[in-house]
Parts: sequence; C-alpha cells; structure tokens
Amino acid sequence: MAIAIPDFHHTGTEGIADIYENVRRTFNTHKTKPIDFRLVQLRKLYWGLKDNEALIVEACKRDLGKSTFETYLAEICWCENDIIFMCDNLKKWAKDEKAPDIPLANSIVFPKIRKDPLGCILIIGTFNFPIQLSIGPLIGAIAAGNTAVLKPSENAPNAAAVMQKIIEASLDPSCYSVVQGAISETTALLDKKWDKIFYTGSVNVAKIIAKKAAETLTPVTLELGGRNPAIVTKNADIRLAARRLLWGKFMNAGQVCVSQNYILIDKEVLQQFLVELKKAMKEFYPDGARASPDYSRIVNERQWKRIKTMFDETKGKILIGGEMDEGEKFMEPTVIQVDDPRDSLIVDESFGPLIPILPVDDLDQAIRIAGEVHSTPLGLYPFGTKKETDRILNELQSGGASVNDAFFHGSMPTLSFGGVGDSGQGAYRGKASFDCFTHRRSVTTTPGWVEMLIAIRYPPYKGKLSKFQAMTDSTPNFDRDGKVKYQLVKYILSLGAGSAAGGLTRYAIILLGE
Repeated sequence: MAIAIPDFHHTGTEGIADIYENVRRTFNTHKTKPIDFRLVQLRKLYWGLKDNEALIVEACKRDLGKSTFETYLAEICWCENDIIFMCDNLKKWAKDEKAPDIPLANSIVFPKIRKDPLGCILIIGTFNFPIQLSIGPLIGAIAAGNTAVLKPSENAPNAAAVMQKIIEASLDPSCYSVVQGAISETTALLDKKWDKIFYTGSVNVAKIIAKKAAETLTPVTLELGGRNPAIVTKNADIRLAARRLLWGKFMNAGQVCVSQNYILIDKEVLQQFLVELKKAMKEFYPDGARASPDYSRIVNERQWKRIKTMFDETKGKILIGGEMDEGEKFMEPTVIQVDDPRDSLIVDESFGPLIPILPVDDLDQAIRIAGEVHSTPLGLYPFGTKKETDRILNELQSGGASVNDAFFHGSMPTLSFGGVGDSGQGAYRGKASFDCFTHRRSVTTTPGWVEMLIAIRYPPYKGKLSKFQAMTDSTPNFDRDGKVKYQLVKYILSLGAGSAAGGLTRYAIILLGE
C-alpha cells in the first residue's frame, strides 16, 4: 500500500504578515517562557516525529532517493534523540548561573547570569538533510523559550510537506508555524523584524540574508559549507583512510556540506590509496552504486547540471566511476586525479559524489595548498601520525575537524557544530542549540544596606581617588617586558605551583607519599 504524502503548497506572500504577527503577539504574552511549557512542546514534537517515521522515510526517498537506513541515521534518530537530550537537560541549562570571576567586593550585589529567550526566530532550512537541518534548530529554539517560524527548503517538497503536517499537529499553533514557498515567500519573511535568523545553505544566499538582517541589526546564525580538505600523509593507515573518506563523500550522494571536497595525498601512497578505494567501493556497492538501494540521487535537475558542469570543466583524469544519468539524477561515485589546485573540482564546492585527488610531494605542500584553496573551510580531515595531524590542526583553520576520519565531529548530535569565517557564523547542536537561541543576561541586585560601601561613587570626588585605587587596583605579576615576576614567598608557600590550589595539591601529594 502506497504511503500518502501531503501535497506541497506555497503559503503565498499575502499570509505571511499574519503568521509573523501571530508568533510576535504570542511571545509578548510570555507563553513560551515557562520550562514546563517548553518541555511539553518538545515531547509532543518527539511523538509527532515518532508517529510519522514512515512518512519521513518515504519523503526523503522521493526527494533524494535516500535509503531507509540513511534517513533513520541522519534524520529520524538524530532529531528524536536530540529532543530527549534536550528534555533531560533543559531545567539544568535554564537555571540562573552564579557569575564567575567576581571580586569579593562585588559579590555583595549577587551577580548572576539569567537565561532569557531571544524572541521570535526565523529558521530557513535546506534540502540535503531536510528534516535534521530544519527540525534541529527548531528544537533549540523551542528549548530556549522562543516562538518560531520554519521555512523548509522547497527543493525537498515532500519532506517540507511532512514537516508541516507534524508541526501543525504537534505544536501550539500560536507559537510555531511553517511557511512553504521559494524566493518570494523567503523575501517576505526577511522583510519582517526577527530576533534571530537561523539559515542553513549556500554562501551566496547567506550573503543576501546577512545583508537584509543587518538593516535591522538582527543577529544571524549561518551554517554554510566550504572547500573542505582531507590530507593523507604517507604515514597514514591507507586502508582506513580510503574506507572512511569514501563513506564520508558518498553518503547522501555527496550532498553533505561538511564532507571533504578534495583529497591531498602524498605521492608515495597514491597507488595504494586507489587500490583501497576500489576495494571499498566494491564492498559498499557490490552490484554498483546505480543498483544499490543504499545510494542516493541528486536532489533535482538544476543541482545535477551544476555538478555535471564542474565535472565537464575539470582537466583531471577519471580513475574510478564516471557514469551519469540525468533522467535518474544519478551520478556514480567518481574519483578524479587532478594536477592543479585551480582545477574546477578544487576551487568550488561540488556538493556531490565527486572526489578529486591532488597528489603532493610532502606535508608542507599539502598544508600550503589547503590554506590557499580555502583558509576557513567548514571541515578538515587529517590522516597520519599524531605529530602530523597535530601540525595540520595547528597550521590550518576550520569550523571543525575529524582526525583520521570523515566528519565524525559533524555526526554527533550533542557536539557543538558550526563554521568559521566564510564557512559560517555561530554554532548549534546539543547544549549549543539552547545557547544559540538564548540571551545570557547579566543581573545584579544591590541591597539597601550597602549604600555606605558604594557611596564613594557619588560626587563630589575630591579626596576619593586614592581610596578608590586602594580598593580596586590589582597588582600585575609581570614586568614591562611581558615577563612574569616570581615572588619568592608565594613560590615557597605554593611549592612552585604558582597558586594556592596548586600548592595545596602538592602538599597533599607529599603528605600522602609519607
């Protein structure tokens, strides 16, 4: 029996003003602030997802040709577990925090950090992981006590329609809404004043959103992509590098913003690496990728043609794969050896199942090329000895990194995830999702009885400066050359540890040793 997916309908620009006013009005009533309300909404969303798992699987299959396993792994299980994690920790995270590093003199005003919701949130999702990358930010917005409007990607219309069904059936409609559509609807949404905009997608669209947000000084979180390098040294475990990078690039037919865009590999191990790639390819897809129920398709014709153009413009040599079918939106996993860092497959993000390999003479050359191609990629994947991978992490920037693996850091729902520079701004997932949509408000409470103690701040100031300096000035432990000055008495009392806590630890060790 065929599974019935709800039809995808554009909301239309005429209804967006009412949707916006609805969530704005609701936030101003403080309805979403109580922790119990947030928890109920999250729990209802969990069951909305759980009860519609079959619909989600079918929607992702229709939109992306995604397998049941990949949909469960990266969409369903991800979001359901994230909700449970949020529910288990929300009360702890939402509590006021005692402010750290407060001098004793200021402790009398009881400084604390209060966790306030930002307000009305706009979430603009994307197509490659349509559920995870839309519902994931929504979970954080709900947990932090905000109202929200979700705009899913129109490029995954079946998933968008299913999400609308789940949200409308599960969540309070006065607090959370879904807007369907494309450019006109997104433009109408951006014309409204939000308290935060969360966008996942391309750099070009992110620039438009950031520019529009700047008009009203609206903060943004931008989850983008990058020309992410994998670096394989001659000392790496070549078999593991081949298997892991193959999986990382061909999951979801390479439509993964955080997967490696190209591989820099030491010339000495290139041939061995290719042998291991072919072995892994045969193991993963014994009847070929086209016949495999585990291999996805490119999301639409426009994206297929974009990737095909990059492939046609490369001056590289096809080593593995190369079969393509526009009618099926199929692209076989394809490995291409290139000789120039300016090749079309290196300078642009393919966002598809293409693996360009650029052989290098040594690690120095690999690090230099990676930095020149993109100085702030979303991900970085070094394979080699600890000394080599530590050097790569030290000399190259990235939003995140997985050492001796393909984007493991990006597959952990409780680990903070985000870009750096032009690969993104801000981070989310796990506690970072709560923090992403929360304002940490510093609060002090000054009791009446301290008036005599703080009277020094009132004019006239004659004769007060020296007293104020005696009360507040700290003494540096460094000289004018920036060198630390050691105080003999402090050094002796702390047994050279430099602090009271360190000294007590050393005394304890001595006593225990006796």
